[in-house]
Parts: sequence; C-alpha cells; structure tokens
Amino acid sequence: MKKLLLTTVLALSFSTVSFSQKKGDVEFGFNVGYNASTISNSDVSADEASGFNFAGSLDYYFSERWSIKGKLIYDQKGWDNGFMEDTNGFDYVTDFNINYLTVPVMANWHFGRKRNWFLEFGPYVGFLLNAEDVRFGTDVTDAFNPTDFGLALGIGVKIPVSNKIKLFFEYEGQGGFNDVFKVNDFSSVTNSRSSLNVGINFLMK
Repeated sequence: MKKLLLTTVLALSFSTVSFSQKKGDVEFGFNVGYNASTISNSDVSADEASGFNFAGSLDYYFSERWSIKGKLIYDQKGWDNGFMEDTNGFDYVTDFNINYLTVPVMANWHFGRKRNWFLEFGPYVGFLLNAEDVRFGTDVTDAFNPTDFGLALGIGVKIPVSNKIKLFFEYEGQGGFNDVFKVNDFSSVTNSRSSLNVGINFLMK
C-alpha cells in the first residue's frame, strides 16, 4: 500500500498540467494530518503520543520560487506514560493530551522543474486551549504555560488537479523553545511534534 501511494504521488507530481505560480498569486488551503508528539528536556524524552491536526492556510507568492504562508492549526499534542500525583499523594501512570491553536508564519521555497515541491520554515506560536490527564479526565490546564513558541519546518509536494486546484502532501515538524510548565525546578521541558498532512489548495488570484 505504501509503495502504491508513493508511486501515485511521484507520477502525479510530474503531471503535464500547467503548475508554475507567479508573483501576486494567493492560495487558500486546508489540511488534516496525523501527529506524533512528545516533550523533552536536556536529559530525556517522554513517550510519544498520537493525535491529529486540522488547519487552514493562506500562501502569498512573491515570485514563482518564493512565498510566505500563514497557517491556523488546531494541534493535538501531549505525551504517553507520564506521571501525575493524586489527592492522596500517590503517583500514577497516565497519558496527557494538550491541545493548542498554533499559528506558524513560514517562508516557502518552491523547487523542482514545475516548482511543485516546497520547503517551508519559520516561527510559530501556540495558544493553549486545554490540557487533560487521560486516565481520570482531570483538567490540568493551569499547570501549563498559556503559550508555546518555536520553529516550524516542512517539506511537501503539490499535485495539480486543475489550473486552480492542487492536492498536497507534506511532512511538518515543530520544535518548542520555551518551557511548557508554569512551575519547573529542573531543566526546561519543551514540546516537539511531527505530522503527516494531506490537503487541498485553491488559487484565489
């Protein structure tokens, strides 16, 4: 199945449909994706958790090779097999779900013969929506910093369906710079998240 999908993507990416963007073009898109996320400090990383993301994007082209993209992402992050203390002072093992509204602003370099491949990179800021202990459904939002910021980067390919519609597949990663916890007496604990996304773009101008 993976070989079939890869073959299809590569074949379509060399489609003869006119693709090249030009200065002033604007694309609106949306995507869904599968997330793998964790937290780490200078010594150790927690077990990865799985989740999803849902995003909308706006991409403005300065030339056929360069554009700037802004995204608005509902981002499910967290980690598995963490520890939490109950009301009696005993630790128990649980998973943590942390949901953010993430806003990356990325420079996009479009490459390849038809400029259908892209490499994107830039800063992001995430606004905490809620955090939960999965085992007992305890709201632990107050233990986390309300914002997360760091660097986002990705690589992908756009597949033209028509002159105004393109499918795309991308791998996207995020690495946080600030501590996710409000109170932490040890080395800083940061978020990291990778995702595989599929979406569609519409040419607006």
